[in-house]
Amino acid sequence: MENQNRELEHQEQYPMPRIGDQAPDFKAVTTKGEIELKDFAKDKWIVMFSHPADFTPVCTTEMSGFAERKQEFDDLNTELLGLSIDSIHSHIGWVDNIKQNTGVYLDFPIIADIDMKVSKLYGMLQPNESETSAVRAVFFIDPEKKIRLIMYYPLNVGRNMDEIVRALKALQFSDKNKAACPLDWKEGEKAIVPPPKTLEAYEQRMADDSLEKTTWYLAKKQF
Repeated sequence: MENQNRELEHQEQYPMPRIGDQAPDFKAVTTKGEIELKDFAKDKWIVMFSHPADFTPVCTTEMSGFAERKQEFDDLNTELLGLSIDSIHSHIGWVDNIKQNTGVYLDFPIIADIDMKVSKLYGMLQPNESETSAVRAVFFIDPEKKIRLIMYYPLNVGRNMDEIVRALKALQFSDKNKAACPLDWKEGEKAIVPPPKTLEAYEQRMADDSLEKTTWYLAKKQF
């Protein structure tokens, strides 16, 4: 009961943002200098991700993974933004350590959230997992600064970088083409077109040989 009360109190004090919410604005010190979320370019997507702590093994593999694929995110018009509850000097020391030992340079801003302000704002602190470390969260934020997708992982399970990139591509594709992405969709594959809302639209669909139709409400096309 005490744990449940503590969790409810935490949720009331630090409500977790949801898909479709405006991303909470903040100012923060990072390895690239001070930033404010609203100052990011208005045509850019943002992938913001937290890790539990610097100089830890799983986090090192994940942060290196983001760095190694940074060009892909650049090509997708997307800024990377990391975070952990560590000091700026710890971050810089960790960046140097990774560079010296693996040759990978973490050339994107990492928030020094030592006061936990951003972590609390985004629900990255989850008491039943840890009260002093941010869980492995990923927030996909569109150019309108709206949260479009959220991923949460526990401290002991690393994220899947292929899925992060796939999800970002799917969001951008869906926005551009007003289509939905089916199970396991990958770039270049057919996507689902919206179902008809009138009998006239239904008749047009059933007569359209360019569609791959499973049934009247499930049809795909090549975009």
